[in-house]
Amino acid sequence: MLMNSNEYLATIEQVKQEIKAAQYKAAVHVNTELIMLYHGIGCVINAHKSWGNKFIENLAQDIKLEFPQTTGYSVRNLKYMAKFAQLFPDAEFVQASLAQITWYHNIALMDKVKDTDAYLWYAVQTAKNGWSRNVLVHQIESGLYQRQALAEKISNFERRLPSPQSELAVQTMKDPYIFDFIPFKEDMVERDIERALVQDVTKLLLELGTGFAFLGNQYHLNVGGDDFYIDLLFYNLNLRCYVVIELKTGEFKPEYAGQLNFYLSAVDGILKKGTDNPSIGLLLCKSKNDLVAEYSLKDMSKPIGVSEYKITNTLPKELEQQLPSVEDLQKRIQK
Repeated sequence: MLMNSNEYLATIEQVKQEIKAAQYKAAVHVNTELIMLYHGIGCVINAHKSWGNKFIENLAQDIKLEFPQTTGYSVRNLKYMAKFAQLFPDAEFVQASLAQITWYHNIALMDKVKDTDAYLWYAVQTAKNGWSRNVLVHQIESGLYQRQALAEKISNFERRLPSPQSELAVQTMKDPYIFDFIPFKEDMVERDIERALVQDVTKLLLELGTGFAFLGNQYHLNVGGDDFYIDLLFYNLNLRCYVVIELKTGEFKPEYAGQLNFYLSAVDGILKKGTDNPSIGLLLCKSKNDLVAEYSLKDMSKPIGVSEYKITNTLPKELEQQLPSVEDLQKRIQK
């Protein structure tokens, strides 16, 4: 029957995708119009700033009288419009670069980012990755721009990967990585950190960045009858390659790069398909000597990056409340 045919189901799926695409385009168009309206109002306010704050208050009241059912024109929001237009006076630039994210995203950026280069970088990343406002705020507060766009990254990607994969791999790296969802303990070993990362893999993937798909931890590989276990294995859909991550709780040591180089050879030999790009390794250490890391990677045959990672050094409040205070401990010692 036609209703059950693969051709019919494929046609329905195509129609659904076209509807979704049209809805997305319509939403983007509406958002763009709103951003440009707010920018235009901001320009008007700035052109008459000699009239003082009373002008904004009167403007908010008059808009409310004329459009009683319309929201978004409070004194506070009008001030944001003026600030937005002052930061970015070129309307064409705003339409091309900043109207692709919502006004609420722009407000978050105005509140939390002082540098316009950083503002624009976060705006581009938000549009590209589809970040919610809360995710955007989290990324700003974790210093993602400094860690990803500005950081001096240690890798041999440019020597070991073809372009443009090498450039994309470098852009994907961060230094340091922030695992602020893991409670810190002094005696943590690699397996403790690994387990904590896997328990909240959604936050792990958010920190790693767009395109990462989690394939497993302690991923088993059999090489010549010997068993080996990769700490964390991912596939990156943007890079089109496997990504092997090894965790170390101490300072970087040259032998760690050699171990990771071997794992990458094994992954390329066992898992990699003809359509996949060369696998990439990422060595995450608690600390590193940059020069030692650079020399260690110089003659490695496989593409490897070395970054530091940081985890929280404060206990969750609910756990903190269950622990004895310093005064309590002193009393026990005295007894």
